[in-house]
Amino acid sequence: MKIMTFNTQHCQNYLTKKIDYEIMADTINREDPDVVCLNEMRGKGDYEGFDDQMKILSELCGYENFYFAKAIDVYSDSSPYGNGILSKSRIIKAQTVMIPDPKTRNGKRHYETRCILKATLECGITVLCVHIGLNPEEKENAIKTILENLENEKCILMGDFNMRPEDELLEPIKERMKDAAELFSTPLFSIPSDAPTRKIDYIFATPDVEIISADIPALVASDHRPHTAKISF
Repeated sequence: MKIMTFNTQHCQNYLTKKIDYEIMADTINREDPDVVCLNEMRGKGDYEGFDDQMKILSELCGYENFYFAKAIDVYSDSSPYGNGILSKSRIIKAQTVMIPDPKTRNGKRHYETRCILKATLECGITVLCVHIGLNPEEKENAIKTILENLENEKCILMGDFNMRPEDELLEPIKERMKDAAELFSTPLFSIPSDAPTRKIDYIFATPDVEIISADIPALVASDHRPHTAKISF
């Protein structure tokens, strides 16, 4: 089984800076994952550029099963934004788990309410798709919420963590799950896609899931490169 995580930056072409569903679909189709988690997706809204992006990509890529987890409205209303999943396996259950906002905001970067997409698939695995905030308090709340929602068996955690591999906040995740990047023979980076210098996108799996291979293919569509892995369970 092949899985993939991909931050699409609301399906914006990194080079042209225009929404480009075809290049996003081509990236997904080239890798042909059984399950793909997508970050920074827009839902259907009243503002220009807010289309049902999950439905559009599901049709372009041939996935019958998809779910959109709204984290925020970018504007005051009717401008949904969040995470999504495309799956070849039927989605038995899907839910949007909100990550609590920090009570204090002492960080210097943009604060944004985030969510976890949690989906149970007919093939037997549970998938968590995450996009973690930029500030320390946001990251701490996200890790705590992830740990509360992980399953002990047949569980996959994927997404944009906005953390480098050496970040100590990742340690509680690594204590419970395997990092697909451990299979890289040399370090691979995911952002910026045209000349990546750092890795902030991850695929984790519970110990009972075998990670056969992993890659960050050199594809320039969004500002992030996709991260893929082949697994068996």
